[in-house]
Amino acid sequence: MKKLLASTTAGLAVLTVAVPTPALAVGSRPHTYVVSREPGVLPEGIAVDRDGTLYVSSVGTGAVYRGHVRNRELRPFLPSGADGRTRAAGLDVDRKGRLFVAGWDTGALFVHAPDGELLARRTGPGAALNDVALTADAVYLTDSATGTVWRATLNGPEVGNLVRWLTAADFPVAPGFLNGIVVTDGGRIALVADQGSGQPGTERLWRVDLVERTATAVEVVDGQMGADGLLLEGDRLYGVVNFPDGAGGWAFAVNLAMLDADRRTARVVRQSRPADLSQSPTTVVRDAGRLLWVNSQLNAPTPAPPFTVTQVPGLR
Repeated sequence: MKKLLASTTAGLAVLTVAVPTPALAVGSRPHTYVVSREPGVLPEGIAVDRDGTLYVSSVGTGAVYRGHVRNRELRPFLPSGADGRTRAAGLDVDRKGRLFVAGWDTGALFVHAPDGELLARRTGPGAALNDVALTADAVYLTDSATGTVWRATLNGPEVGNLVRWLTAADFPVAPGFLNGIVVTDGGRIALVADQGSGQPGTERLWRVDLVERTATAVEVVDGQMGADGLLLEGDRLYGVVNFPDGAGGWAFAVNLAMLDADRRTARVVRQSRPADLSQSPTTVVRDAGRLLWVNSQLNAPTPAPPFTVTQVPGLR
């Protein structure tokens, strides 16, 4: 879920830093995917499994759409309102093909089998569950309403209850709006984006020790990573950020930051070409040698179908 965030990085230059590109063929994949042609969908989260199945959530209705990276059109997979899922934000897929859906202000985590069967519904009281990250034995979710990181244990087919793993009081500064989350270092460390209050300098990237249950601020250099969706590939961290466009509006882009080995410093080295408010991208995912982002239209003056996913311009 996007929060507009003022920042001083609107004029960030594209730097000529050598960054490895994944050696994967894009093949005959469309540049644009149509999630839905129905009004009010407002797509938000995205996930791609190992077989190329593409999932996109709707924060407007709670529906989840499914397709394949080689096909332009997605189809309804989980209908709006089913299982109490009237909102759907962040998504993730595990190695068993189970789909984990953050239910935003429903306060619920939904876990579905590949055929759509509801396997588990777990609730965090008062939560606005925004984004999801999986480890071998747990699922972690950010809560934008209360500044909490929630955790549920995964034990084979069993999904445990949601537990407050870190609360706002466990951060050096109370988070303003927790959003994207990724996990690294064998499931020990999470990087969590905080979009702050919307004022310059309040956005942060947190390094969360999931074992010690502590949080410290990552030193972010040459840009900001107070992002909506995050994507981590080795020491490369991608984040969908927003900033004033210099003309009284807002622009959106993907920033690429290089992390140090201990995940305590992040240097922004590249930025995609921007999108405008009518597009309002939320999060990013890797498909072969390209990046895809979700055009939510959440901040568009008049959101209108078709709702789409497109390739991130100018960055791989």
